[in-house]
Amino acid sequence: MRIRIVDAFTDRPFAGNPAGVLLLDAPGSPATSGPQPRDTNGSFPDDAWLQRVATEVNHAETAFAHPLPPGSEADWALRWFTPVTEVDLCGHATLAAAHVLRSTGAVSGPVRFATRSGVLVAEPHDDGAITLDFPTAPLTEVAVPDRLAEALGAVPLSAHDTGPQLGDLLVELADEKAVRGLAPDIAALVRHSERGIIATARADDPSGGYDFVSRGFFPRVGIAEDPVTGSAHTALAPFWSRRLGRAALTGLQASARSGLVRTRLNGDRTLLTGHAVTVIDGELLA
Repeated sequence: MRIRIVDAFTDRPFAGNPAGVLLLDAPGSPATSGPQPRDTNGSFPDDAWLQRVATEVNHAETAFAHPLPPGSEADWALRWFTPVTEVDLCGHATLAAAHVLRSTGAVSGPVRFATRSGVLVAEPHDDGAITLDFPTAPLTEVAVPDRLAEALGAVPLSAHDTGPQLGDLLVELADEKAVRGLAPDIAALVRHSERGIIATARADDPSGGYDFVSRGFFPRVGIAEDPVTGSAHTALAPFWSRRLGRAALTGLQASARSGLVRTRLNGDRTLLTGHAVTVIDGELLA
């Protein structure tokens, strides 16, 4: 079975966020390689096998997709696993999966993915970029939790719950320097959100090609710091669009690898646009 590692939200190798991508056989078709033990519905290999593969890949997420029959609500079924658990929504691994489908010729136009977060559409562009149509995360301002500043290593200006869709806490910091300089106590962050902490600030120089910066820490799902978090931008987009008065923005996730996410707020949907690069194309033997 082919397995690929794709760097998402970047146009160059060894940047952005790496994701594993496996395109699986359609349910009911003869397996071409590997055991692929099916779950009770026969739709995906069983969860234990999917989790073992994701743990072996050991990137923030590994995407598993298989084609759906004609007449289905979507074209492909898609699931995402971190090294320790399945997640409900993942941007960079969706972008990576769409990139693989396009680069291999499996699809040529928009592709609809059936996921735990509903049907998500990925639309390719002539310049190689791909736009993801995701649900916008609801934001509710909340009190800054006790001891969060100590765990984060910076004093938040405000804190915002992102609702059950993400389960993150979005916190605004004073400036870009504060975001870039974070060295949080990862273990201590666990108590402050269901999934993770998104730290953000306005760009110091908006002429530099991005409007805001962010970093994301997700220890509850086995990711100390995520290089570029597409799903987090479904909260960052409405947060900054309201402050900056523009529907279309560009975010820089200022991790060591870094990556750019172009966002456009469209009512209850957020469009996320970025590039992706395949860096490894190999064979899964187990």
